[in-house]
Amino acid sequence: MVSIIPLAAFSDNYVWAIRAGDRVVVVDPGDDEPVAGYLARERATLAAILVTHHHPDHTGGIADLLRERSVPVIGPGRESIPGRTLAVGGGDRVDVPGIGLPLEVLDVPGHTSGHIAFVGRDAGWGSPVLFCGDTLFAAGCGRLFEGTADQMWASLSALAALPAETRVFCAHEYTIANLRFAGAVEPGNPAIAERVARERAKRERGLPTLPSTIAEERRTNPFLRVADPQVRAIAEAQAGRKLAGDAEVFRALRDWKNAF
Repeated sequence: MVSIIPLAAFSDNYVWAIRAGDRVVVVDPGDDEPVAGYLARERATLAAILVTHHHPDHTGGIADLLRERSVPVIGPGRESIPGRTLAVGGGDRVDVPGIGLPLEVLDVPGHTSGHIAFVGRDAGWGSPVLFCGDTLFAAGCGRLFEGTADQMWASLSALAALPAETRVFCAHEYTIANLRFAGAVEPGNPAIAERVARERAKRERGLPTLPSTIAEERRTNPFLRVADPQVRAIAEAQAGRKLAGDAEVFRALRDWKNAF
């Protein structure tokens, strides 16, 4: 079984280090320094780089990591990724170099037009894993920079359909801020209040709030709960009109969150 370690970068990013023995694969290395420091401290070897989308805070460290190493860089085929050696898209399967475990690729456009996610279901991962970049966050979701609300809603629906025990490794420490919004959407949801207390306690101890799980997101993430009558009602109140379907409710919530 592998271990998955968060490497803090910038003010709120995580680079995920997937480790098996002395071999390490990193996900979305926007900054090379946390990765290089970890490899040096642990006397470990970089085996591969996985990338979910093209934004610089997810790709900016690749060039420096490759300066003294030659490793595969696996990323979305519909986006420009520096140093990419293998372009992948939805339906592809990747046997992660150096780790010996497979990952499935999902297309999850919305935040960017070619965003992908990696899903591991093999028993060697322990419980299933999801590396979702900036599509799904703990109690939130990414902004729509290139894709449409319909695309993002379809992407989130696909992720919400993963097994409940799937561990969610997103790329930012946004959980507390996202839960403030979730509480505004569903002030009567006790699962949100419980999660706020739990996640605040982690941050007070300097711990990450991640990974989350799909089960936790189904209970507390407003963007996955658009079918709930109370969520729909408050989204319609914010929009000032009736909303035709789930994607419309999602769009209204995302617009509200942008100004929250």
